[in-house]
Amino acid sequence: MSPWAPLRAPVFRMLWIAVLASNVGTWMQTVGAQWLVVHENDAARWVSLVQTATTLPVLLLALPSGTLADTFDRRRLLLTVQVMLLGAGTALTVLTALDRMPPGLLLIFTFLLGVGQALTLPTWQAVIPEIVPRDELPSASALGAVNTNLARSAGPAVAGLLVAHIGSAAVFGLNAVSFAVFAAALLLWRRPPRTGATHAERFGPALRAGERYARYSPVVRGLLLRVALFVLPGSVIWGLLPLVAHQELGMGASGYGILLAALGVGAIAGALLMPRVRELLTANQLVVAAGLIYGGALIVVALVPDRYVVTPALVAAGLAWMTQVSRMNASLQLFLPNWVRARGFGLYQVVFAGSQAVGAFLWGQVTEWTGLRTTYLIAAAAMLAGTVTVIWLPVHDGDGADRSPAVYWAEPHLMLQPHLDEGPVLVTAVYQVAEENHEAFTEAMKAVRGSRLRTGATRWGLFRDGAEPGKFVEVYQVPTWEEHLRQHEGRLTGSDEQAEEKAEKLARGPAEVSHLLPADYAD
Repeated sequence: MSPWAPLRAPVFRMLWIAVLASNVGTWMQTVGAQWLVVHENDAARWVSLVQTATTLPVLLLALPSGTLADTFDRRRLLLTVQVMLLGAGTALTVLTALDRMPPGLLLIFTFLLGVGQALTLPTWQAVIPEIVPRDELPSASALGAVNTNLARSAGPAVAGLLVAHIGSAAVFGLNAVSFAVFAAALLLWRRPPRTGATHAERFGPALRAGERYARYSPVVRGLLLRVALFVLPGSVIWGLLPLVAHQELGMGASGYGILLAALGVGAIAGALLMPRVRELLTANQLVVAAGLIYGGALIVVALVPDRYVVTPALVAAGLAWMTQVSRMNASLQLFLPNWVRARGFGLYQVVFAGSQAVGAFLWGQVTEWTGLRTTYLIAAAAMLAGTVTVIWLPVHDGDGADRSPAVYWAEPHLMLQPHLDEGPVLVTAVYQVAEENHEAFTEAMKAVRGSRLRTGATRWGLFRDGAEPGKFVEVYQVPTWEEHLRQHEGRLTGSDEQAEEKAEKLARGPAEVSHLLPADYAD
């Protein structure tokens, strides 16, 4: 399959170009804001605060943003955010052009724009599986990495030229235009109506449901852990590359741009090779290959201060970074069901951005203590150590699992009609199991336990009747009646159905299900 295949889909192509424009504008915005404060008395502090104001909203708001994206119409949410960003960007441009932009106010605007990015990122990631065929999702993920690297390369370069010849206001104005481009693309997209639950989830329960899903999903936890183990040591390149260019290689701003371009070239090459890589390597083999290549590149940067050696090493690092990150991203897109997808990507953004932020701070401090070369060697050792952990913590990306929605539970018929917020609700399922199947049934119910806890249950247990050993009773508690109805209405997947069928085949007939409401419930 061609790595460019997703671009043949008109909606994806249109939105991908719009996201590219927005990403370029974001990188331009950061450069323009930092340049605006570079002449202040305490310039170093203000420059670092600009970077903090840009990234902090992602760490604070990515999960709540994902919750909103799973609760409301994603197209409308993205459109509303872009309109708000357009307003903030326009105000920032006008005030800067009028020379009415003190550093403190600039930080406020930068933070507001960062909030917009925090709302956009998980929502856009959750939209991709809606507009791209499932078998093209790995290529779409790789194209997302190409998008980011193109923006990272082009944005600062264009911003530098505009700041030098016109000023920061021009940069801010183009960033505002990029929001308008994204909004226009969203207006042209006609998203099909939502199916499944008939009413939107409330924010608090939805946020907790997303956290529960990740906590009880070994696949999601494993993917997030693998991202952290790679990005934390890998962030040393992005954080300290300017020092490498200046101190080790004796290169100026243009030379630094060449090194950034080398990383971008490697990332694009990785995107082109990604379909072939997926055919040749399993997820765990890719983790090893990417870790070894990236760790080797870090060692080269540390030990060989020659621009003609470091530049191709950075191409290799960019390739390894792109293949690893895009594979984890694609695995998450393929695994997460639609009802919780944006919340899952909110957690992904927290882990990714948090690992970068912690890594940038950590490697900066290590450089102060030990020097630049030693820092790169320590980061290389950490990268290789994290790679080795795949032996004990392999990646299970859910390939082959049926993640399609499955509505197969019978509608509950109760004499009492509880309110949606009534709870907790205790659900019991009684199974009759032949003696020779006891052990196999108990083992099969472990998968059922995971399904219940991922989709809404807060407690689960499996018990046997002391007087009737073949009688097994499954008991699980759900916070509210609404949460239990959502299990009926579309939270379950084909994999959940298969797990239940496997357990039921070991029992004598279907389970007898009861719904217990609080004793003080008033009908």
